[in-house]
Amino acid sequence: MARCVDQEIPLSKPDISELEERAVLQVLRSGRLALGPVSEQFEALVADRAGCRYGVSCSSGTAGLHMALQALGIGPDDEVITTPFSFIASSNCILFVGAKPVFVDICPKTLNMDPSLVEAAITPRTKAILAVETFGNPAHMDAYAQIAAKHEIPLIEDCCEALGTQHKGCPAGHFGRIGVFGFYPNKQITTGEGGMVVTDDERLAEMCRSLRNQGRPMATTGLGPQSPSHGTEGSFGGVPAGSWLRHERLGYNYRLSEINAAIGVAQMQRLDSILEKRSAVARAYIDRLCGHPHLVMPTIEEGSEMSWFVFVVRLAPTYTSEERNRIVRGLRNHDVGAADYFPCIHLQQFYRERFGFHPGMFPIAESVSQRTLALPFYNTLTSREIDLVAQTLEVMVERENLSRG
Repeated sequence: MARCVDQEIPLSKPDISELEERAVLQVLRSGRLALGPVSEQFEALVADRAGCRYGVSCSSGTAGLHMALQALGIGPDDEVITTPFSFIASSNCILFVGAKPVFVDICPKTLNMDPSLVEAAITPRTKAILAVETFGNPAHMDAYAQIAAKHEIPLIEDCCEALGTQHKGCPAGHFGRIGVFGFYPNKQITTGEGGMVVTDDERLAEMCRSLRNQGRPMATTGLGPQSPSHGTEGSFGGVPAGSWLRHERLGYNYRLSEINAAIGVAQMQRLDSILEKRSAVARAYIDRLCGHPHLVMPTIEEGSEMSWFVFVVRLAPTYTSEERNRIVRGLRNHDVGAADYFPCIHLQQFYRERFGFHPGMFPIAESVSQRTLALPFYNTLTSREIDLVAQTLEVMVERENLSRG
């Protein structure tokens, strides 16, 4: 197949402008590289977008989920209901605190958990529902919140893939008792590495501030010293004498640097433009591929406003995972990025060995998982590149069909 561009079309690419470059340079020149005012500005911007009172920046979305579970007091012998169709971190964090993930199958259209199965899975040991907005789709979040309220358990909203989305007028991050965003380079906005906990609960926010900062006292976990030598009365940040070396609980080094936060502030200032660009790319893909007889396009339910994290199509139900994998390899061989988003968590080797999970337990998630195909998706993807991706995909699918005989 003839190449029409001069280089590979990657699966993802961050959108970094001169605004981010200037923001980083300003922080580097300030001499304040940790626990400073830029982090607080970033926290305020993300919390405001989520309609929440508090934001707590951290080193990753995974770190944020871990802190959220721990701040809610979830631990050994507790159960947390969640989805098997997600990036593995959403479930691993449950294991971090010693609790057990209880998986329920997904809705075949939205790819989020089936709300009726969520309620049916609740037992006396259920201590939380951890719901993921898969690929940036907020469908059913209001239903999960109602179920959680009915059973008086917290909803943890894993909105790591959903910054900027809304469902029935409610923004991502505001459905749960606590929400967590992620800012890896393939997300809507990036800080390089980073995450954010958002909540209206002051106690949970303060607990997360303590947990991210080595378990230091909750009242002194905001602006503070960058080294033990600053831990004296009158140091910047108002940290009392000795508090920098006082630790009230087991904590972690989950802080976000001022450099990362500066990138985040600049990205948040451009968020609406970024989201519109991603939406335009998604629309172009749908317009180009929607008539293909062997492909299933993403479904957006009425009342939901999608925030596009990735663009994932599905092969028709007649295709196997082996056939999908050959199509992925074919795309990559022609310099088009592609991936299988997501392999089911319960069928990952570690989970099968530890919990005895096996194929057939969550048939919808498994069927979807074996047929998903993530295509190149980023803000600067051109119409010419989208057409090339589509052409290459069509050729790979047709080649697979011919091999069937």
